[in-house]
Amino acid sequence: MQDIFKQIPLYRFLMYCQETEMPRRILDCGAGGDMPPLSLFRSYGYTTYGIDADPKQCEIAGDYAKQRGLELNIRQGDMRRLEFADDSMGFVYSYNTIFHMRKKDVEQALKEMKRVLMPGGLMFVNFLTTNDFRCGQGPHLGNHEYEQFDDDLPVIHSYYDPQEPDSLFAGMEILYKEDRVLERIYEGEKIRQGFVDYIVKMPN
Repeated sequence: MQDIFKQIPLYRFLMYCQETEMPRRILDCGAGGDMPPLSLFRSYGYTTYGIDADPKQCEIAGDYAKQRGLELNIRQGDMRRLEFADDSMGFVYSYNTIFHMRKKDVEQALKEMKRVLMPGGLMFVNFLTTNDFRCGQGPHLGNHEYEQFDDDLPVIHSYYDPQEPDSLFAGMEILYKEDRVLERIYEGEKIRQGFVDYIVKMPN
């Protein structure tokens, strides 16, 4: 039975990928975890590559792949310095990951993702927005950047005004953009989360 992934927006990106005539090579920047979404793309015949800054998360993803006989090619890496050749990927994405660094580092990571993307290729990236309930919490590092705790560990969270990331995709075609505000119950409390999603195309 095929796993169903909780990262619902990735199914939309998969739809766009399926409709795009590009080599089926895809890179996930932030690919670790106990249910790596790259396996979704692998099930549709994509050759997959992934990096994650945390070696433990890479190990967990590797165990998942091994148990299912999959070659996902996930290894430790830094999205600000991708160890892949120019124009080597038809598709690149970073879901719920890129905003865990300072905005200047986000810009560098996006430059690297663009570098490895083939002409005509697609990229999917999402950002936290200032509509999120955690925006403003924790030590302020400047420019809506905060040090906050995830699983008892300090993690940088950078928040964007919903229009702010547009300029990061200058020269690319924005195929899809969604400013999402989610209200849900988490650990018995009502919370509000803010995201903005982009699917963009590299010019030919």
